[in-house]
Amino acid sequence: MVQSNSGFSEQGLRRIRDVLARHVESKKIPGLVALVSRGGETHVEALGTMRAEGGVPMRRDAIFRMASTSKPVTMAGAMVLLDECRLRLDDPVDRWLPELADRQVLKRADGPLDETVPAQRPITVRDLLSSTFGLGVDLTLMGSPIMDVVLERANYSPEAGSAPDLDKWMSRLGELPLCYQPGERWQYDLSNDVMGVLVARVSGQSLDAFLRDRIFDPLGMTDTGFHVPADKIDRLPPSYAPDPQTGEFIVWDEAADGRFAQPPAFQHGGGGLVSTADDYNAYFQMLLNKGMHGSERILSRSAVELMTTNRLTPEQQAERNTLAKNNVHLSFGQGQQGGWGFGMAVRTFRGDYASLGQFGWDGGTGTTAYADPEEQLTGILLTQVGLSIPDPAWLIHDFWTTVYQALDN
Repeated sequence: MVQSNSGFSEQGLRRIRDVLARHVESKKIPGLVALVSRGGETHVEALGTMRAEGGVPMRRDAIFRMASTSKPVTMAGAMVLLDECRLRLDDPVDRWLPELADRQVLKRADGPLDETVPAQRPITVRDLLSSTFGLGVDLTLMGSPIMDVVLERANYSPEAGSAPDLDKWMSRLGELPLCYQPGERWQYDLSNDVMGVLVARVSGQSLDAFLRDRIFDPLGMTDTGFHVPADKIDRLPPSYAPDPQTGEFIVWDEAADGRFAQPPAFQHGGGGLVSTADDYNAYFQMLLNKGMHGSERILSRSAVELMTTNRLTPEQQAERNTLAKNNVHLSFGQGQQGGWGFGMAVRTFRGDYASLGQFGWDGGTGTTAYADPEEQLTGILLTQVGLSIPDPAWLIHDFWTTVYQALDN
């Protein structure tokens, strides 16, 4: 790791490496790529191996399945459309998503699916952006009729398998009632996938093509997308979901002929990206720079500020806190410190080392990416171990602790 006067202490940078190496040496984490950037200096560690059994060393340009860490990035597509007035925050989405028109809402969120009342108003763009459109993954409703059918028919995350094309997916979603009235309650995940469909229909391009034209290519994110081309597949390590009881490494997804080897029928805005540490750093640096990349404006300053500040009411925030505190997979702390912007967590109170206003998110495949406006800091940690065991969450926690202890001013 290069040492500099960028605001990291030399001792602190050594500690980052030592702590990360300790996790790799434990044999619970085969390999990782960690990146921290501040004051114009970027420090990267690539430790361990691509596979659990050893062999090829981990490389800086390794490509990882980003899972829910996709959310802060794919949301930028919607912000481009807002900047261009092709979408408005309080537009009903019926025009582009007729499957979501004339919604029915459950009388009781955990009640029978056929006991409903009409929605009090249409779903709006704002509802989708803030994850409050009335349907989503809700840990407080696990085992209820609506959550069973959501997980079976609508929540096609990369962990759950392949989804049909976006029109069929939307048709299936449109058959379900909402849990809550539009705008009433924060719920996780599903809104990001719906937003991806909205971006595709409004732009007239696939989500991947639109993001590539407007975000990825301008930022030089050449390794980011919804699948890994054949000429890069050797840079994609396997993804492991270790046995929760024994810790044995079980391959969830291989590289060749795996889930990400071909373009998917449905491009998951909520969890479908693959990317690298350097690509994600370019994106989060753009957000820290209020939408600028060098001399080129990618998003307006106002769009970035809207994305990266808390959008939840106190009641909605309390509900999000309930989800976070009852789900230790949210990095044992990183996801628990308050609010939610558009597609990402936003720190609204200081519960650990990170500053108020820090924004970003984590992924169930062992990924984390945040930026801190107060410290002008970005941090990205990518590994190939999913959160079926606590070790990658401990790694993520220790990474962020060491990043902040390394600050020298």
